[in-house]
Amino acid sequence: MKILMLAPQPFYEERGTPIAVRMAAEALAAQGHEVDLLSFHEGRDVPMPGVRHHRIAAPPGVRNVPIGFSLKKLACDFWMLFTAIGLLRRYRHHVIHAVEEAAFFALPLSRLFGICLVYDADSILSEQIVEKWPGAGVFAWIVERCEQFVFRRSDLVIAVCPAILQSASRFAAPGRIHLLPDVAMEGPAAAAPVEDLRLYAKDRPLALYVGNLESYQGVRLLIEAMAALAPVERPTLVVIGGQADHVAQHRQFALQRGLEGDVHLLGPRPLDGLSHYLAQADILCSPRLKGRNTPMKIFSYMASGRALLATDIESHSQVLDGRCAMLTPVTPQDMAEGLRRLCADDALREGLGKAAATRARLDYGHAAFVERLRSAYAVLSSDVTTPPSPTALEAA
Repeated sequence: MKILMLAPQPFYEERGTPIAVRMAAEALAAQGHEVDLLSFHEGRDVPMPGVRHHRIAAPPGVRNVPIGFSLKKLACDFWMLFTAIGLLRRYRHHVIHAVEEAAFFALPLSRLFGICLVYDADSILSEQIVEKWPGAGVFAWIVERCEQFVFRRSDLVIAVCPAILQSASRFAAPGRIHLLPDVAMEGPAAAAPVEDLRLYAKDRPLALYVGNLESYQGVRLLIEAMAALAPVERPTLVVIGGQADHVAQHRQFALQRGLEGDVHLLGPRPLDGLSHYLAQADILCSPRLKGRNTPMKIFSYMASGRALLATDIESHSQVLDGRCAMLTPVTPQDMAEGLRRLCADDALREGLGKAAATRARLDYGHAAFVERLRSAYAVLSSDVTTPPSPTALEAA
């Protein structure tokens, strides 16, 4: 098949959705499909065997497109629509694979060009809008209806987690919904040397958080949990990731709580060193405050064999349970108690880490991802037809 993949994000960036898009594009190309990937104008170029990468032109005045819904993102989506039309006319694709909100304009394009639509649902956008702007109820309602309409009309829905699968199953046709969870990142066999995080820990357990520092990630909650512990009970907390302004804000937040020497914010580090950083930790933290889609880093956390500490929300509990992680309510006191228990019990940490690694290997490895994607696309084999020629489209 000829596939046009629409990725409405800066690409490539080392964070969840762009990483998942890259894995899917490379996997489809490896399975013999002809893949064109269209992304926003920002991001860095990366090698993707068998994939042609296209970018939209930069909309006037649009720079530094943020994570999540924004007016800048809407402007880029508008530019992507017209760029996609040009690519569809040029390459005559059989399938549009639309990630997140790109499905909203991909649906009419699929009908115009007489081709199949794959809705790659990495999140529920209407829920994200309500979380970010509680007063935007009417707008969120409109977006929710659009999501439901696209679920109904898509030829294939790919859901990144069970919660989204459940939402889609109320509207999508039976047999046209497939679960495609993220997987643990597999770094290169010989990554460049990384710094020794144990130097920060000294004689204490080392807790590690990896990811961006957006408010929903709950890193401030984790810092408050550290402050709630007596100094002799605290681990050393190292935080990797985040934009420079977010790093500065969180560093000041830790200092205000008397955690100088206990919390170290290092800023971003290369993704290919991730497994080496995780291996140095005793406890891996995901203090996310809310959400339904499982953070991609959870799968790498699990594969590392280290003990996990996570908030007991749907984002985590649909993958983790008490047999492979320490799940706590979303309060500083409960998270502090989880840290205290893990720091004090080596056997508990070892048992949880081993159980998580086993689950990651069996259910969330790269081979499982590739096979799930192949199985999902197999349902389209009887639907794919040769799209009309550009001349026919112009005549219509």
